[in-house]
Amino acid sequence: MDKTYRAWMLKKKGGPEALVLLELPLADPGTGQIRVRVEAAGVGATDLTVLQGRYLFAPKIPFVPGYELAGIVDAIGPGVTGFELGQRVAALTVWGAFAEMAVREATEFVRVPEGVSSRDAAAVVLNSVTAWQMIHRVAKVNPGQTALVTAAAGGVGSAALQLLQLAGVKTYGSCSAKKLALVQRLGATALNREAGEIDEQLLRLEPRGVDVAFDAIGGTNTARCIRAVRRGGMVVGYGFVGAPGTGQVLGTFANLFVGARLKGRRGTAYGITALYRRDPKPFHEDLPKIFELLKEKKIDPAISHTFDLLEAPKALELLATGSVEGKTVLARGAS
Repeated sequence: MDKTYRAWMLKKKGGPEALVLLELPLADPGTGQIRVRVEAAGVGATDLTVLQGRYLFAPKIPFVPGYELAGIVDAIGPGVTGFELGQRVAALTVWGAFAEMAVREATEFVRVPEGVSSRDAAAVVLNSVTAWQMIHRVAKVNPGQTALVTAAAGGVGSAALQLLQLAGVKTYGSCSAKKLALVQRLGATALNREAGEIDEQLLRLEPRGVDVAFDAIGGTNTARCIRAVRRGGMVVGYGFVGAPGTGQVLGTFANLFVGARLKGRRGTAYGITALYRRDPKPFHEDLPKIFELLKEKKIDPAISHTFDLLEAPKALELLATGSVEGKTVLARGAS
């Protein structure tokens, strides 16, 4: 057996160029841990924030980034039950996925069912669970309601469009002109953000406003989402874009928690990792639901680009251009 494995190490703050490919010693799993041969890892906007040193939940540099993975159980530590060698699993790692191997607590992993590939599994860990939880645990939508999703052609946005459609919600998705076709393909009415303000476009179609808006934190749309929501409706800000205390973050949260209330709307913020750190139980309940929807082909992971497992910088460089639709994934042997 190989005694080393390759991983991308972040040694300083920066962009994709700050990653260094290293050969690291292969460690045995400790008590309560398993070792996983990484088959696929998701790549998303949060990874860029991590590289810049602006992510609240990242460890101290140096470390291996990578927010989500799917792979095969390679070794099992003492005291672990419920896992077998060769079993496929997935996890919300937050860091450590841009590597050929990963050792983590066994309690972090969820079994991947037959019929779901590692590539697809890695694509939904962060985005689809985020979408599911803010739709069903935060907004608690009902069939027949209406919703607006900003950044609708992105990873979380494209997942939200599909899950809202399955929930019987009439959905509007805001995106750039180049991405309108994807939003329409996923069942939403597309709003071209280059053709005018999204609240004005939406209110022409829904004069009373929508019941709920899901807004990617960090954009310039929070105030307009509040105006696009009916009185008594809800605006859910999701994601994380910077360190606490920055003007951008403070302004966004002021709009969500104060501005929305002043206008008779409810505003709240949701972040998957913050919830997971407080209580991992909802994640372990919800990811299997997403896997079943994948298995039944009721949702599409909307993967637009697949790179080899060791091409993380290349994938991140593309993501940083803002041109990517849907999800980007690293997969072993993809090149």
